[in-house]
Amino acid sequence: MVSLRNFYFLRALAAFAWVALASLSSSASRLVVGALLVLYPAWDAVANVIDARRSGGWQANPGQKFNALTSIVIAVCMAVVFTLRGNAGGVLVFGLWALLAGLFQLAVGIRRRKLGGQAFMMISGAQSALAGVVFSIQAFGATPGIAQLAPYAAFGGFYFLLSALWLTFRAKQALSPAA
Repeated sequence: MVSLRNFYFLRALAAFAWVALASLSSSASRLVVGALLVLYPAWDAVANVIDARRSGGWQANPGQKFNALTSIVIAVCMAVVFTLRGNAGGVLVFGLWALLAGLFQLAVGIRRRKLGGQAFMMISGAQSALAGVVFSIQAFGATPGIAQLAPYAAFGGFYFLLSALWLTFRAKQALSPAA
């Protein structure tokens, strides 16, 4: 449980760092914006690989396996589509990824619910899937910039932080003697 807690703290930190970079990059070059859009799903792929390895491997974690594979494919697609279609293409791919990653996260949270702190992961997964639908629709209209995608990542970081804190307090309760 300590390993999962620490991993959730790492995921929260990475999300908040991306939010800061995205917020500061709203007027940055196209290359910087494209790199940030590719980085987010690429990091998600790496994080799912790390988490799966720490919690029984791919056989025990098929949701994470598919999430990692999806995120790798999306990172590559993001680079290509952003290069060809700019921000609108990037937001569309980001939206599709958020939808799929959210569904996988929801499935993993449901499977892990007995570990504790997973209600936040389930809420985050559902919210990610919904945000993915919204981003995908927005890509065909007034496309949001990268700064407008930052709240999505901030909420993800917030949910990882809540899960980590839940596991921290739960572990302290388990160690304290009964009154």
